[in-house]
Formats: sequence, structure tokens, C-alpha cells
Amino acid sequence: MTTAPATLRIEGLHLSYGSVAALAGVDLEVARSEFVALLGPSGCGKTSLLRAIAGFFTPQRGSIWLKGRDMAQVPPRQRNIGIVFQSYALFPHMTASENVRFGLECRDVPKAEAEQRTRRALELVGLGHLAGRRPRQLSGGQQQRVALARALVIEPDMLLLDEPLAALDKQLRVQMQTELKSLQKSVDVTSIFVTHDREEAMSMADRIVVMRDGRIRQVATPEQLFAAPADAWVADFIGAGNLLEGGLQPDGAGGHALALGGGSVLAAEARPGDDPAASLLFVPFDRVRLAPDTAPDGPVVASRRFLGLSVELHVRYREGVVRALMSPSAAEAFPVGARVRVAAERADCRLLRRG
Repeated sequence: MTTAPATLRIEGLHLSYGSVAALAGVDLEVARSEFVALLGPSGCGKTSLLRAIAGFFTPQRGSIWLKGRDMAQVPPRQRNIGIVFQSYALFPHMTASENVRFGLECRDVPKAEAEQRTRRALELVGLGHLAGRRPRQLSGGQQQRVALARALVIEPDMLLLDEPLAALDKQLRVQMQTELKSLQKSVDVTSIFVTHDREEAMSMADRIVVMRDGRIRQVATPEQLFAAPADAWVADFIGAGNLLEGGLQPDGAGGHALALGGGSVLAAEARPGDDPAASLLFVPFDRVRLAPDTAPDGPVVASRRFLGLSVELHVRYREGVVRALMSPSAAEAFPVGARVRVAAERADCRLLRRG
């Protein structure tokens, strides 16, 4: 849970569609001004959670509190929440300015004030010069900005974004990630966005809520997720590092070791609650160290993949593959077919229970 004052507090949320449980006991707090990502595979419950916060779905059990107010009996239009949908949901017959102003008109904001706030919102997203254009006359990125301005113009207590960048091409999506995060911080609005894109979540969010099967598996900063995933499923889903099979044994120094063949042994310190029989050894890709070796039964470089700023080496051992990331210059010493010794610091390795 967060230590800053919470804008949003969710307790014991359950939501089912017939016999299908979309949310199965969700607890979450989001602090004021935070930018939080809901991340998970299709069907994990992230969109259901977002729409329950917005008031579009009614949970069977649990509570949602927004700025200290219980939302149970508050209809969607009275929750003062700005929403940006994946499809943008712009009115095609209205100009950009009219689309943005629509929410203010629904709230009976005086005309002069509505005009001023609309102009300010469009300027904020860099579209003041396109206020008179209709959606069909705007690019995908410009339509996304109009939808964002429409959500912000009402001065919401919270901003909800449902995969807002999914419809954009990759280059524009990366550009908009930076712009959206910068804009969120500049207007200082508490925000939650849904995404299935791990890189997008990592690059934009202050904290990431990893979901699976209607439950929250872990809530952490991007850095914490990579360094200490809660279990093997989370580590595998976010691509945090190696999950190595092979049979863990006591290493004689208060830890658990995994022999890879030859002289290669990886070990992790023992922690309370560790169950080696039900765990995998976790090692971040960039913490794997390689050295030339001649042991006939040792690991061998099976393949390599050039990634631009780094090279990913796939090193095969008896039970599986270890992936190592290193600079292109360092990777030159390890061609495909080379025998290697694999190592990592004990502090960088840990046991993760199978998810």
C-alpha cells in the first residue's frame, strides 16, 4: 500500500459475469498524483477493474472510495472521473473544440467559462490550431490528444485510460508515451491506465499492478518488479529474467545451488519460507556473467540475437537455457558453439515459487 494520501481506495472487490469471476477480491490504493498501470494478459480483469472504478460495472461485493467518498451509490457521470477509451469515442460530426466542450455543457458550465477551459485544454495537448477540425481530418495521434483534452477539461479527480495508445503505430506510440506521462505530471492528476504492453507499463507508470485471473499478483515500481518479482509467473510475464530448472540443492553455505554442468554453479541465499522443491532459480538476464571454458559437459552458446545496444546470448545447459544480455563488444568473445562457464552473484539470484 502507498504511504501518500490515497485518492482511490479499493477493498475486497468482487465482480462476476454469471459464473465467471472477473475480479476475485481486489485490494488497491492509489496515491494522489500517481500514474498507475494495470498490466496483465487478456481476461485478467484489468479492464473490468477500470470500468468498476468508472461506475460502468457494479461489483457484487467490496467498496470503492474516491477522495474519501464511497462510490457505491454514485452514478458514473457524477464521479468526476475523466476517461479516455481505446477507440477515443469522439463524435464524428463535432469539431475538436465541440468534442472537448461537450462534457462541460453536460455539467451546465457557463458558456464563457466553457469556451475558455476548452481553449486551454486544447492548447495543453498542442491542438489549439486544430480546434475547428473534425475527427476524420485528424491523425490518430491528434484524435488521441482530443480525447485526452476532453477527459481533462472537466478537471477530474481521477483520469482513467483504457489502452489509450493501442491504436497507434509503434513509433507514434513511443512518442505519445513520453508526452502522456509528461502531461499527466504537469496537470497533477491521479491516473490509472490499462495496458497489455509490458514495455509501455515500464516506461510510463510510477507503479504497476500485475493481474491474473481477477486477482492482483503484485504491486510495485518498475524497478522493484524487475529486481524482485513476487513469483515465477510474474517474472515470466514481465520478462524480468531467467527461471532455471534443474533441481536445487543445499550449497553448504546457507543457500540453494543449481549445477549447470562443467564448473557452472548458480546459488541463491536461503530465505524464510523458501521451498526448493516448488521453486525455480531466478537470475536477471543482465546479471549473468560468462567466461570461456573447455569442460566437455558444460554449457554451450546455442544462439545469439542482436538487439542494437545489446546482444542476447542463449546458453544451453543440461535442463534448459540461460539467457545473458551483454554489450555487442563483450559478446564477440562468445560465438555460437563456444563452451562457457556461467556465473552470477548470489545477491542477484533468488528462489521464486512456481506461479
